[in-house]
Amino acid sequence: MFLRLLREVTLSSAKSFRLQLISVSVFLVAAESVLPVRLVWAEGNQPNGKAAADNASLPLNVIFVLCDDHRYDCLGIEGHPFLETPHLDQLARDGALMSKAYVTTSLCSPSRASILTGLYAHNHRVVDNYHPVDESLVFFPQQMQKAGYETAFFGKWHMGGDIDDPQRGFDHWLAFKGQGTYWPDGHGTTREVPQTTYDGFNLNGKRIPQKGYITDELTDYAIEWIKSRDSNQPFFMYVSHKAVHADFVPADRHRGRYDEEALPISIPTVQAMDRGKLPMWVRNQRNSRHGADFGYNLDGFSPEVYYRRYCESLLAVDESVGRLREAIREIDASQNTLFVYMGDNGFQFGDHGLIDKRTAYEASARVPLILAAEGVIPSGQRVGQLVGNIDIASTILEASGSPKLSKSDGESFWGGVIGKGATASSRDSLLYEYYWERNYPHTPTLHAVLGGRWKYIRCHGLWDRDELYDLENDPQEMVNLIDDPAQQQRISEMNAELWRLLFDSEGHEIPLLEDRGPTFPWRHPGEAPQAKFPSEYFNTREPGK
Repeated sequence: MFLRLLREVTLSSAKSFRLQLISVSVFLVAAESVLPVRLVWAEGNQPNGKAAADNASLPLNVIFVLCDDHRYDCLGIEGHPFLETPHLDQLARDGALMSKAYVTTSLCSPSRASILTGLYAHNHRVVDNYHPVDESLVFFPQQMQKAGYETAFFGKWHMGGDIDDPQRGFDHWLAFKGQGTYWPDGHGTTREVPQTTYDGFNLNGKRIPQKGYITDELTDYAIEWIKSRDSNQPFFMYVSHKAVHADFVPADRHRGRYDEEALPISIPTVQAMDRGKLPMWVRNQRNSRHGADFGYNLDGFSPEVYYRRYCESLLAVDESVGRLREAIREIDASQNTLFVYMGDNGFQFGDHGLIDKRTAYEASARVPLILAAEGVIPSGQRVGQLVGNIDIASTILEASGSPKLSKSDGESFWGGVIGKGATASSRDSLLYEYYWERNYPHTPTLHAVLGGRWKYIRCHGLWDRDELYDLENDPQEMVNLIDDPAQQQRISEMNAELWRLLFDSEGHEIPLLEDRGPTFPWRHPGEAPQAKFPSEYFNTREPGK
């Protein structure tokens, strides 16, 4: 009842909005289960004075910023040796840095679909970068609209190939087709990635040209929308950056900043990969489009140069976060705005001899996730709670007092960041899944159990090794313990946990979709040779006989 009355209120000013909220305060107790948490200040970080009194009863605005391919360790606050991210670091100091955040599929479209729907890929069925989300699925911003929120989207949609049409759940829309382009004239790039487009933007159904550097321009449009709103509704804004997707093109002002910096990632030798008993598919992928020896099928590919450009491209994203936060201060909304920053997946730069993503390794599946809300989220937290991209929808819906999704694989972790553990996510493990793509046949179908000291990875449809890693003693995941006699009980238990996670989320079937897009099966004739079969598969009789 409270929310219905709130939506029906017609307001001429923020001041009158607050007065009318008081008039319906009698409904607070009855509506407690659906009210925004903004109505109660978090202990230990309470603002004082008039600003607190004016804003304490307002619903939380929400800004969600998604960065493409941002791996978890590429933050200054995480001890990076040279990358400068002052605005993201400050965001983390002002709120909560989730130190165990993962995506459940490390690939652009599946991850973005999981964020919007709260579902695993086997349920939303967007398992590659070429197919759209089914029209029957509900996006969490639709639930926020029901709660009276005005919603807006800016940037990379990337579900369904070249689709950039306005989508359900968003009142305001600005997007580009496919991967778009960093610069409208394409300068600065060394190669054109699949789904690159130069069609400009779709602004609420109207085609308009791109004029400048994509990260800056998306930020400009987002800030313009924030400042030009004449509505007194709370708002949800989703800023979905193209950056830092390959081919990495920094803003001109940042290009060359890190030309002298060394790659802080150790690329293993072929021999080390053999000694570590890495699967045959991993050793073979080293010489592929997604391998360090033949990256993007470029002769002379350098992970070191690519990593420098990646870090330089992140600088504009960091500046974007600073500009968005400043815009919120300028409209006097800092004390009732939740700011969320996340990577849609990680990225490898020679880790395991690989580049790109898709794998279940930490560099691919683990992402930065930061939440800040002045007076609500206690500042300076490093939260070790296990969370996934499937949890974003439930968490934002709880924080905003919006109706829950009727079907979700995720859980809200809002209680964990505001200090109310009773409503925190209670999971101990998270399912990872990736489904083989004909476009990029280098990575097989994988399922994994993420979240604890031990990581179990099961490959599907291959005559190959599975994987077990002790992340405490082997954080680089280079010593595969899958055939260690001392670990067989653990492997059996984690295999059972994997199937529990699958069956509990109705993951009984592998999604199959028709072929779309180009394929890249090439190997370099002068690089790493084909891997040999695992030694344990050579025997003259069955074990035990």
